[in-house]
Amino acid sequence: MRYRIVLWMLFLAVPSAIAQLSIGIGLPGVNIGINLPVFPNLVQVPGYPVYYAPQLRSNFFFYDGMYWVYQADSWYASTWYNGPWSLVTPEAVPLFVLRIPVRYYRNPPAYFRGWRPDMPPRWSEHWGNEWEQHRRGWDQWNHNSAPAPAPLPVYQRRYSGPQYPRAQQQQQSLHSQNYRYQPHDALVRPYYQGQPVQRSPAPLQRGQQNTQRSKPPAPPRQDGPTTLHPQPQQRGSEDVQRSAPVQAHTRQKDAAEQDRRQQPHQGPAPHEQQSPRSIQKNTQDGRDAPREPRHGPGPRQEKGDERAQERSK
Repeated sequence: MRYRIVLWMLFLAVPSAIAQLSIGIGLPGVNIGINLPVFPNLVQVPGYPVYYAPQLRSNFFFYDGMYWVYQADSWYASTWYNGPWSLVTPEAVPLFVLRIPVRYYRNPPAYFRGWRPDMPPRWSEHWGNEWEQHRRGWDQWNHNSAPAPAPLPVYQRRYSGPQYPRAQQQQQSLHSQNYRYQPHDALVRPYYQGQPVQRSPAPLQRGQQNTQRSKPPAPPRQDGPTTLHPQPQQRGSEDVQRSAPVQAHTRQKDAAEQDRRQQPHQGPAPHEQQSPRSIQKNTQDGRDAPREPRHGPGPRQEKGDERAQERSK
């Protein structure tokens, strides 16, 4: 009878011991040192749309349709309670996951000591000023307007131990058939939809490297003053400038021709003197050449003298 009682107590202790296994277990995807053979018991954090697992010695949470684990100084996410897990960089952790109070971390790291249990961890102090500038205001929100928590995927209780699906295609198929919820948080959707994420042991440093690589190269440094060189004129504008004076000259010539045509034709002046050229020509022809005077009166002069004498008598 006593042996039966001992065996019964051992049997009752097996599920609890299995649920606490959390060290050195490899998982598909990323090995984060957590193995949960059965669906964990989840309890809502008061005033937050987040669940936590009080019976696990792990920082295990559920938010907006996904499981979130803080392990080895990094965040991981999965749509199934036992992975596979995807690494989440500090810049991509959802706000309400960052805001979980310290007291709900069942396995807090050493640097959590001395922090207020009813306040979120001091992520700004831990991840530095660069992260603080990127996630400014992460710890400021109205506690009375927190969204409702997402429903738990309790159908996964049927899949434990050897029945747990390991292939991602099988997990996605079962999840789409049994869980109709869709995430509302924009930071959760990429992980929920199975998009590839970065996997690195130091996500913050990896993010800084990507930021530096994405920056465009700096322009070459110039010691002297910047000189602005005028751009060469286009051929079309040069032709226009050249044709402008020609068109103006053409207009003036046409206007003068039109005024000349409108004026009445005037003949030569009555006392207009002939040009020296015409005088010289006539002289050469002999038409206007001066004649030598004759000696003595001519026949006409003698006749005229006779008529004058007769009138005087």
